[in-house]
Amino acid sequence: MTTNTNAQPRIVSHEQWLVERKKHMGWTFPWHSSFGSDFNYDFHVTHDEAVAPVEYNYLNKAELEQKGETHFTRGESHGLSVFLRDSDSIFHTYSAYARGLELLDGTYNYLDLTPFGRQEDWEDSPEGWPQTPTYGWLRHHDRYDDSTEDSAFC
Repeated sequence: MTTNTNAQPRIVSHEQWLVERKKHMGWTFPWHSSFGSDFNYDFHVTHDEAVAPVEYNYLNKAELEQKGETHFTRGESHGLSVFLRDSDSIFHTYSAYARGLELLDGTYNYLDLTPFGRQEDWEDSPEGWPQTPTYGWLRHHDRYDDSTEDSAFC
């Protein structure tokens, strides 16, 4: 058995977009699209009640609504699943969602160590400290001039 890194994004446009984006961003590891499959519904990162019951981060739709997290009840969300292939058998060994993925991005950990932190509006910050909507400051490395609305999620 070996460890391989593969990305499985939900690409809703032509495969050529993925090829061009991979080249533009300088990505060198294998990418595979889940487009046209049930994968994202099976692992609860695409939400459409007409296709599958809504669930995200191990909470059903009613629980998400009760917590005020209605943005996780429709559309696309982020998640990570890990699998082990042993010969012809494939095992699902791990899944993480929402803030459970932040450990994989060192930026969040470094920001959490600074005096201002992430400056997100839900944080209990002193009067006058800058604050932004959650992930409102996030940009692709090549899109710092874009507005928050266009590039808030990578």
